[in-house]
Amino acid sequence: MSFVSPEYQLSRADVDFFVENGYLGPYAAMTPAEMADVRHEIETRVLTSDGPKAGSRGQSRHMDQPAVYDLATHPAIIDRIACLLGPDLIVWATNFWNKAPGGAEIPWHQDINFWPLEPPLNTSAWIAIDEVTVENSCVQIIPGSHRTSLPHTRAPKGVAFGKMADPDSFDASSAINMELQPGEFFIFSERTLHRSSMNTSNKRRLGMSLRVTLPIVHVFQDTSPLHPGHTAILAKGVDVMGFNRYGSRPQPS
Repeated sequence: MSFVSPEYQLSRADVDFFVENGYLGPYAAMTPAEMADVRHEIETRVLTSDGPKAGSRGQSRHMDQPAVYDLATHPAIIDRIACLLGPDLIVWATNFWNKAPGGAEIPWHQDINFWPLEPPLNTSAWIAIDEVTVENSCVQIIPGSHRTSLPHTRAPKGVAFGKMADPDSFDASSAINMELQPGEFFIFSERTLHRSSMNTSNKRRLGMSLRVTLPIVHVFQDTSPLHPGHTAILAKGVDVMGFNRYGSRPQPS
């Protein structure tokens, strides 16, 4: 594939694994030492300031923080996703997942149940800002679960989401733990079942997700969970469709 760097080229076996299992990784976008510099920027500029979405410090920060924009467009991530989706890619959402000690469980769910996309096509990357372990609530996924669209039902009180996958509709016995070093990431489908437990450790668990789709997809940018004025990133290639709004890399303040 001439549109990706040879360094990040997926093999046919990698692509087949993603098609069969709904995820890939972990891979390294940067070393833990390199992520330490990015983490400092996030801690001092992102988590301490309000972002483009009213009342949120974690969502859409690619719009106003160059460090987040650069992380969301890192070629180690975008080129690998291009091997799955092709040469023209939109990063349509970014969000930080900051789970402090005692932070609530996120129940099993398929992301597409929450998203404003038509058609519902997406590949996500989840990037570790901190070290992410079972103890501080790493993401768990169920390989192969993306091949079935599952009913979702109301979640019980005390968890972070209002809806969850119907527990009678799947078997979680094959779940795996996505433990990551700072700077590592994994990729997964819009239908891959995943969750994270309560953080029972004394360590924060900070990660960032970025959501990638194609120019043929309509992103309903002014509606929840996005917000009025939202802009996406044309992360690779061209958009000949013109359905969605884009912003440029923000300038350092």
